[in-house]
Amino acid sequence: MKIVVQVKLLPTVEEAVALRATLRECNDAANWVSQVAFDRGVPREYELRKHTYVEIRMRGLGAQAAQHVIRKVRDAYTTLHANIKAGNVGKPGSKRRVKAESKPVAFRAGAAQPYDERCLTWQYDAGTVSIWTTAGRLRGVLFTGSADQLKVLREYRQGESDLVERDGEFYFLATCEVPGAGLNGAPAGFMGVDLGIVNIATTSGGDVVAGRRLNRYRARQVRLRAGLQKKGTKSAKRLLKKRARRERRFAAGVNHCVSKSIVAEAERTSRGIALEDLQGIRARARLRRPQRAAVHSWAFARLGQFLTYKARCAGVPLVYVDPAYTSRQCSQCKYTDKRNRASQARFRCRSCGVVAHADLNASRNVAHKGEAAWIAGRESRVPLISRR
Repeated sequence: MKIVVQVKLLPTVEEAVALRATLRECNDAANWVSQVAFDRGVPREYELRKHTYVEIRMRGLGAQAAQHVIRKVRDAYTTLHANIKAGNVGKPGSKRRVKAESKPVAFRAGAAQPYDERCLTWQYDAGTVSIWTTAGRLRGVLFTGSADQLKVLREYRQGESDLVERDGEFYFLATCEVPGAGLNGAPAGFMGVDLGIVNIATTSGGDVVAGRRLNRYRARQVRLRAGLQKKGTKSAKRLLKKRARRERRFAAGVNHCVSKSIVAEAERTSRGIALEDLQGIRARARLRRPQRAAVHSWAFARLGQFLTYKARCAGVPLVYVDPAYTSRQCSQCKYTDKRNRASQARFRCRSCGVVAHADLNASRNVAHKGEAAWIAGRESRVPLISRR
């Protein structure tokens, strides 16, 4: 199982200047390669390398850095085409899709640059790295991280690491191949998890994680940003920059705590976890203007990622199910009707009359679907019939 460990670099002033210049040169070269790829119809990586490699080397980049720049550009176009094919950038002819298709992919000056074993060497005992830059090799650059991060980095680092700059600070995002725990037999049922905005997560066991605190924090951040943007002074702009990504970090911390508690409960009760597959919900949902900000800041995908990797580490089975009609179907009699959802928080079946919390009813439907998906996908144990 691949996870990413982030460590912070502690360069001197001279080292920081060299690292910043390296990222700028690499991303300038990537923008030029992107323009070439766009003009030539995005050829394959080998074909793109024939048209760009010599020019990149003449710009002062090393051989490995040049290869990584070309591969980075080709991967960016592969991702773009996959998103277009999946409809994630809008329907054909829409403004968003026309904009995505009508210009080359652009790279920020501080965008991530991949490093491999030839460009980067780790000295774990000394807590330093040796890094290739356009100004020469930097040796003994300090890095730091939490004890758990450094332990995972030392034991499981494998593959490339990405150098990135954020707000004047430099980080390495190192890929680590961590062995997941094996499944301990078939699960004793499934725990359904209904994800939402009012309630971040509701489990079929009755645990409800309210989103009131997170939603109030987000609303406060929106008001603060609006006030600072309206003011427009230098100090206001400085505060806006200081507060950048604070809301995202807070939401990530909440999602870590929620996912940890859900996986721990599933492991304790020897159950699997069933989640709704909400991919593309923002494009499908019809939203009124007041709802758009809340839905587009809903970090359900990140919570799903956290649940996935934590479940793998703990050896807990996890399945994704179709979310269709989970909020309209009665978990007792399976009667489905739009009118069953009396309100945001109340479910009342118009067939059997059962009354329940709407999110709890939905999570039980998710649990039933998860168990059915597991039974359908597991290996059959029916003995073969002899044909003699």
